[in-house]
Amino acid sequence: MNKAPLRIALFTLESPASSAAVHAFVEVHAAELVLIGRSKPYRAATGGAFGQFWRHMRRSGPRFLPYLFVNFVLPSLAGRKRHGLAGIARAHGIALLEVEDVNGAACHAALAAARPDVVLSFHFDQIFTLETLALAPMGGVNIHPSLLPRHRGPIPAFWALQEGPGATGISIHRIAARIDAGDVLTQRAHALPPGVSASTAAQLLHEAALPMIGDVLRALAEGKAESAAAPPLPYCGFPSAAELRTARRRGVRLVKAADWRAALGL
Repeated sequence: MNKAPLRIALFTLESPASSAAVHAFVEVHAAELVLIGRSKPYRAATGGAFGQFWRHMRRSGPRFLPYLFVNFVLPSLAGRKRHGLAGIARAHGIALLEVEDVNGAACHAALAAARPDVVLSFHFDQIFTLETLALAPMGGVNIHPSLLPRHRGPIPAFWALQEGPGATGISIHRIAARIDAGDVLTQRAHALPPGVSASTAAQLLHEAALPMIGDVLRALAEGKAESAAAPPLPYCGFPSAAELRTARRRGVRLVKAADWRAALGL
């Protein structure tokens, strides 16, 4: 007897780091998606665009600005970031929610109305509370572009590239109260082209996750998903100015010319 497909609530942040992979996922799994939550990147709770800019500047210095421009500012100015996912959702009749607070009343109401079996986080920048995850009977699953428990945090490809060949990969894990620390459902090393930037690495790793998440969703639907605990290593946050200088000496770049061209649509 075949199990019914899962009802999925997908949460994401539109960015070149993941947009191609997320759009491909939606096209394949449209019939299973009951809600798409798109994070507002410059929401008031994070200080808005100005507050975020100064926070990054104080911590990481001007070397971090190209990463922000390539992954958020330029795509937004070009008009693609705000319309790509909306158009796909509209074409498939999937409800699209602009998420100011994933744990707020509006999001809880949307989840209650959509009745998902599982929450899927695919490059999402807000932290789910256990109360929010309880609105889906199977809880939450996250796609993380690193070999957990290594490189927990927002830009894992940057940290993995500094370790050299063999350090990059993808993990799909259950969402827990601690960031990127839930039990791992599946994991796979994934080699990247030599000299790739952290921005391009993130794109390639998210795309490599697509067949993996399909397997995980099927296993969840069939009640056959198995997971293993991964005791968390230290959290890898956004790099400091000193850490960016060290990475540069090792040949690791956040962005390269190809990333600029892609962001500008050239």
